[in-house]
Amino acid sequence: MKVSIQIENQTYEIDTAKPLDISIPLKFNGEQPNSYDVEKATSRPCEAGALVGDTRQGGSCNFEQYTFIPHCNGTHTECVGHITKKRISVRECLQDVFIPANLISVEPINSNETDDTYPIELDESDKLITKNKLEKALQISDFRFQISDALIVRTMPNDDSKLTKRYIKNLPPFFSTEAMEFIADLGIKHLLTDLPSIDRTFDEGKLSNHRIFWNVEQGEFELNENSRKQSTITEMIYVPTEIADGSYLLNLQVTAFE
Repeated sequence: MKVSIQIENQTYEIDTAKPLDISIPLKFNGEQPNSYDVEKATSRPCEAGALVGDTRQGGSCNFEQYTFIPHCNGTHTECVGHITKKRISVRECLQDVFIPANLISVEPINSNETDDTYPIELDESDKLITKNKLEKALQISDFRFQISDALIVRTMPNDDSKLTKRYIKNLPPFFSTEAMEFIADLGIKHLLTDLPSIDRTFDEGKLSNHRIFWNVEQGEFELNENSRKQSTITEMIYVPTEIADGSYLLNLQVTAFE
């Protein structure tokens, strides 16, 4: 089915039969990405007396119990409740159904190759997405939409090892302070990246980039009047190489969990 949609006074034709999936399917008990070396996402048949939820074991139908850690086992979307004492649901914050989005590709650089900073002392092995790299990627891309709605950041090099990578063995890149301030100043409402976190994996618990993005004071766990409650961060996506940089209509989906 093809539909017409108007964005910023321009009409676009959308082919709903040809979506591009940039999530990582969560294969319970199978291969999956992992950050912080947590337990894998697993499932097992439910059992109640003689009743078993597995047709292969003589059950009448399949019904299972699932155990997973969304933040570490695959693609996940966070709201400001990720860093507040108050429990805030992402379903409460994510109000947008279809979002104009721009995709860029960025190659992180070694921390000693830039003047960009981060709140803790960095190792030479740390790799950063810098403000300069973001600026250049945004300048060379041919976007149809304004930048402030959603930004998808694909890191280079890019391959399907991201579907099953264990990030504890090779710590991933992350955004510099200046890069995150740049994103916040652009007014990006929804940020998506193939990294397991926009912050350093081990950052002394500061989560400074998350606080910059949601406009929460550093070290604080409470919202202020300027906090960006309707904004989201989606981490550990995978954008296949054949999807070119440019503008897309994003349907950002979350499971109906509270």
